[in-house]
Amino acid sequence: MPITTPFGAWKSPISPEMLAGKQISFSSLTADGDDVYWTEFRPAEALRVAIMRWRDGVITEVAPDFNARTLVHEYGGASVAVDRGRIVGSSFEDQRIYRLDGFARVPITPEPPEPRAWRYADTVFRGDWLISVREDHTASGEARNELVMIDVVGEGEPVVIATGADFYSSPRVDPEGTRLAWLAWDHPNMPWDDTQLWVAGLSDDGVSDARQIPTDGESFFQPEWAPDGTLHVASDRSGWWNLYRVDGDRLEALDAVDREFGEPGWLFGFRTYGFLEDGRLVAKSTRNGLWSLAVYEDGVAREIDLGERHASSPYLAVAGGRVWTTMGGGAEPKALLAIDPDGDFEVVATASSIEIPPDFISKPVPIVFPTSDETVAHAFYYPPANPDFVPPDGELPPLIVFSHGGPTSSTEPVLNLGVQFWTTRGFAVVDVNYRGSTGYGTEFRNALRGRWGDADVVDCVNAARHLAAEGLADPDRLAIRGGSAGGYVTLCALTFHDVFAAGASYCGVADVAALMATTHKFESRYDESLIGPMPQSAQLAHDRSPIHFADQVSCPVLVIQGADDPIVTPDQAEVFVDAMRSSGLPHSFMLIEGEDHFLGKAETVVATREAELSFYGQLFGFEPAGEIAPVKIDNFT
Repeated sequence: MPITTPFGAWKSPISPEMLAGKQISFSSLTADGDDVYWTEFRPAEALRVAIMRWRDGVITEVAPDFNARTLVHEYGGASVAVDRGRIVGSSFEDQRIYRLDGFARVPITPEPPEPRAWRYADTVFRGDWLISVREDHTASGEARNELVMIDVVGEGEPVVIATGADFYSSPRVDPEGTRLAWLAWDHPNMPWDDTQLWVAGLSDDGVSDARQIPTDGESFFQPEWAPDGTLHVASDRSGWWNLYRVDGDRLEALDAVDREFGEPGWLFGFRTYGFLEDGRLVAKSTRNGLWSLAVYEDGVAREIDLGERHASSPYLAVAGGRVWTTMGGGAEPKALLAIDPDGDFEVVATASSIEIPPDFISKPVPIVFPTSDETVAHAFYYPPANPDFVPPDGELPPLIVFSHGGPTSSTEPVLNLGVQFWTTRGFAVVDVNYRGSTGYGTEFRNALRGRWGDADVVDCVNAARHLAAEGLADPDRLAIRGGSAGGYVTLCALTFHDVFAAGASYCGVADVAALMATTHKFESRYDESLIGPMPQSAQLAHDRSPIHFADQVSCPVLVIQGADDPIVTPDQAEVFVDAMRSSGLPHSFMLIEGEDHFLGKAETVVATREAELSFYGQLFGFEPAGEIAPVKIDNFT
């Protein structure tokens, strides 16, 4: 018999320790013959990136204890390359590339003059050479990004083969090893704004006859060579990231559809399509936040039935006649699948080893809701779910609005313990894809241009109002949370609107101008599309920075910040909190030593989730179940 207990006080089978210790994320899928390699991001091991290999049905870790985490663009990605059993990886400790297939780990890039001054990512083999994106921090001022060739045995200095652009990514060698394609872009663009597609001849001496494919302000994604040597690429020139065949200077559309085959390039190594040995294209794409996988036969897409798995990560490889990719669903965590083109598939590994009884799982409900400017935004709504408890008659659940980071990113309908942690305790959750999110076409993605801190914030506010009006949430117990750009949305919502009763910011941006002055190269001019060019938009940046209006905050705020964050530096949180303290406003502040922007160490995850739960309990009038360490709320009685 369920026990009558207030929302928020339900006893959950998901502890904070489970969030920290038994989840991983997959990335950088790579095929080597019939073998498949991938990396695993492991919070329980101080955020170590492990290299894994599947061979003949057996999974083993390559180079145990090696941390294959590159810091190019700070976010990294694509830190491992393999070819005919040869394995190289970028080391987190010194950022050099190491040979990892022998008994000894041998560095093959020179020791930099300063620690981590030369960083490498997106490395690929070309015979006895490597081609890699190098980020050079040896000179004063902004880092320099280039494409370099590296002798795989470590003899000689890396040879620069492409330079002059602000950024490079996606070097891809054709099947014969005689041509190279790559992407480049310049400030103030991000890779989802305006990129360049380049093609050149390739030999042991470097590149020759490099030429840029003509463009008109479009974003390219994942150049890829088919087995017959034809270059393919995704472009958003139609208003959606569609797939094209490159024919000389022309792009020939493979299938003009209102679907996205691309993703914003926050990390290196993203792939959403590949080719079977017989030349057939396999690709996954998304529309309205739901992913699917298809095989293209004679130009016609045949979707592969993967059940309710409509969440995905942009990683895909083809090996042994099967498609390897990551998919998940509302009742299934992300998993690495090996999929036959006829539709049969095998679950190779899962991102979470925690099994939740089905009755405790809150499944996502896609919603579309009205927002400002006579338009709509999107979200996934998760109702409270716990068969052991029922609320008192007439009580509505507290609601937590999740605001994703980026902001050029998205949320997806996947079994996420970070959501279920709340819903099993009696919270409702709405995970918002505000204007500016990806997966809904270029127009929706660009709707945040010039309106960061405005349209995204209004959409999150209206998601909460919509659910309260529908009788699905208590209008007096609305909360909002987010990290990084999602933390910025949180702080803006609490500073410039009076809708929420609580909020939690994880490494959130409080000062737009300071962010652009102190952040890393990759995002240093991101504000020019999100706010406007400087200095013309300096006043607008000021007006949309919560740090200047902290005395207007409408409710208590929990501010959590990594002390070693190089992206949103700690002074932003410290100044914001000092202003709240001076104004006598209720708040809690956690400055966590040894943590960066990801706040991903196991002990940090436990401490912050307990603090957030305690924070809401004190504000919303319930006692959390279990042994939860209370957080002190300053200026709160």
